[in-house]
Amino acid sequence: MSVARLPVGDIGQDPRSSRQAAPPVLGFLIEDKARTIQPHNDALVVTLGIRGYDVKRVMVDQGSAVEIMYPDLFKGLNLTLDDLTPYCSPLVSFEGRVVTPKGQIFLPVQTGSEVVEVDFIVVDVYSPYTAIIARPWLHTLGAVSSTLH
Repeated sequence: MSVARLPVGDIGQDPRSSRQAAPPVLGFLIEDKARTIQPHNDALVVTLGIRGYDVKRVMVDQGSAVEIMYPDLFKGLNLTLDDLTPYCSPLVSFEGRVVTPKGQIFLPVQTGSEVVEVDFIVVDVYSPYTAIIARPWLHTLGAVSSTLH
């Protein structure tokens, strides 16, 4: 996964104090498209370290506000309902159906050398993905994802 990062120090600085510094550039290089077949409009699906395991088929969804864990991953991590804390707000699935979550759980998610604690909402519905990682994770990393790259 190609990720562009903004320098943290540039956010919220007084623009008058940084007139001499070059503005941060948010972008990707042609080389970042290596090993992709163009043109495409595929979902961004990655492998991430979750709770110490390499977890495949994790979809990065910039349009979602919550991180979701599906049954295959829940069972694969040997989690039980006792590991969950209550989550009382219903969700709406891709098909428009209301889904009642089983609960939520905080788990470490590693990408590269960075580890972020993620609050997964656990649902018991079918998905071709094991999990969905969303805006809260991207914002915590200070990352921008690119489906093109």
